[in-house]
Amino acid sequence: MDTGSTAWMLASTALVCLMVPGLALFYGGMVAAKSVLNMIMMTFGSVALVGCIWVVYGFSASFGDSIGGAGILGDVTEYFGMSGVMTDDPKAVIPLSVFAAFQALFAALTAALICGAISDRIKFGAWMAFTGIWVTVVYLPVAHWVFAFDGKGVTGGWIVNKLGAIDFAGGTAVHINSGAAALAVILVLGKRIGWKKEGGAERPHNLPLVMLGAGLLWFGWFGFNGGSALTSSNTASVVVLNTFTATCSAMLGWLLVEKLRDGHSTSLGAASGAIAGLVAITPSCGAVSPLGALALGAIGGAVCALAVGLKYKLGYDDSLDVVGIHLVGGITGTLLVGVLGTADAPNGVDGLLYGGGLSLLGKQAVGAFAVLAYSFCLTWVIAKALDKTMGLRVRPEVEQEGVDVHLHAESAYDLAHPQTLEPTPAPAAAG
Repeated sequence: MDTGSTAWMLASTALVCLMVPGLALFYGGMVAAKSVLNMIMMTFGSVALVGCIWVVYGFSASFGDSIGGAGILGDVTEYFGMSGVMTDDPKAVIPLSVFAAFQALFAALTAALICGAISDRIKFGAWMAFTGIWVTVVYLPVAHWVFAFDGKGVTGGWIVNKLGAIDFAGGTAVHINSGAAALAVILVLGKRIGWKKEGGAERPHNLPLVMLGAGLLWFGWFGFNGGSALTSSNTASVVVLNTFTATCSAMLGWLLVEKLRDGHSTSLGAASGAIAGLVAITPSCGAVSPLGALALGAIGGAVCALAVGLKYKLGYDDSLDVVGIHLVGGITGTLLVGVLGTADAPNGVDGLLYGGGLSLLGKQAVGAFAVLAYSFCLTWVIAKALDKTMGLRVRPEVEQEGVDVHLHAESAYDLAHPQTLEPTPAPAAAG
């Protein structure tokens, strides 16, 4: 047991946990004041539900021995209720329990990402029901495909082992998966009342909150990507460097597109550009050099900045640009592994620009679009079934008056009873 690597994984798990309030604040600041609590509640609520599912059967379905050796789904009974996870294996580099906790947060955050696309208009109960079903039917199999490596007497997922695609920390399993799911739910749920080309139904109510959330996500992402090395090593160090580098260049790439397209660069664009860079570098952080990370981040930031405008042309109401950032950014980062990958990086595989040919790019494309298709189709079925049974959407008057008050009986800001100071009496007139 490597105590240094165990300490790094414990720290990385804590870093990733900080991404939960980071995501809640990032999303919460971008919605109207009447919806911020609902946005935060959907984020925290999905994390709580997925955490419980993970303990009962989620971890086993993702990382258990593949059923029938097909690489589709892990054996749900192998670690059911976390049985065997607490056993101290002297041959392991890190305890299985810390790996289970680390991966639990991946599952929880992937589900939580989806809610940013459907703000202001979904029932909280319907969202929780959707989360439980979606994680079970969509996330757990995809996580097995991408994250479960073959071992001694153990068969893992088909994308990472049979296909041989590279996804260091979840470009497919997390970002393409959640982005495709978000698009499917949007199409079932419909547009917000008043949604229009000029910027959506509602403007962001608190941009400093958005920036704070983005900063917390950036901080936590060092654990998200760096912890995926599973050791305290040179690999983790390179990954952390590449993560920081790509985020910086992506922010600049997004701001440049804004300046050229709109004539100004915005704080919302800076925050969104940073997240786009983090998304794009997630699958590729162990495959590229720092210069490659600079290029990848700049491309990812610019492409995502252009992609978010497609919702107005294509007519789908992606409230907080989950499709434009996570789906498009995830695809961009995954495919660019096949172009910018270098054998000098920890993954040790050359992409097209380093003489590796088209083979790796083809594998990356198959993995990315297989996850996209599976997630989109299954999510559409889940959302449609829930809409026909319990109903997904709130009543029009609830949407217009604000989901915070109607769904949670709370408001984020006490604007109705502001605290006022007693007016200072005017001086008596002379004479």
